[in-house]
Amino acid sequence: MQDLTELLRNNPYPGRGIVVGKDCVYYWIMGRSANSRNRVFVPTEDGIRTEAHDPALLEDPSLIIYHPVRTMGDALVVTNGDQTDTIVSAGDFRRGCMAREFEPDEPNFTPRISAVVNADGSFEISILKHQENGRCLREFFCYEGANEGRGYFISTYQGDGNPLPTFAGEPVEVSLPAPEEVWAALNADNKVSLYANVAGKVTLFNKNLGD
Repeated sequence: MQDLTELLRNNPYPGRGIVVGKDCVYYWIMGRSANSRNRVFVPTEDGIRTEAHDPALLEDPSLIIYHPVRTMGDALVVTNGDQTDTIVSAGDFRRGCMAREFEPDEPNFTPRISAVVNADGSFEISILKHQENGRCLREFFCYEGANEGRGYFISTYQGDGNPLPTFAGEPVEVSLPAPEEVWAALNADNKVSLYANVAGKVTLFNKNLGD
């Protein structure tokens, strides 16, 4: 098990990240461009969505405006893109993920990361990534649950770079720090927003709103 705050402090750009643990879900977004940084999380009836902080500065909304978190029956779906809606519309995590692929943002080909948390505490994490042959590799990791204070972390990137290196390997088992500690550990220049759901209590952090 690794310390999540240490992992984040030592990585200036993990990109978007998901952590799922016992009674805990974290999702954050980061950005290097002005368009990516011009965002906030706002609550919706069944989760949250991203929104332009300054609509006048919004350039291309296609890959940055979406619903990261939505409910699907008694399950919670968390993703880094509009595949949230695909999964919820399908009513099935696997079916929704199989219908999608990595993002078309060459040369990065940002992977789509997704998770579903079931009412019994079990959860599944997926990553859809670009292969050198141009095909999509869809990986699924299924967990019966997590121990108290522990979770599993996956992000879009291994770190900064050009092109950005895709996350590799299995989700990392990590300790579960408090939401404020996660927010503080994210790179100050690149972090944008954080969603924290701890024991059903949702807290949103938005850099553009002074958090």
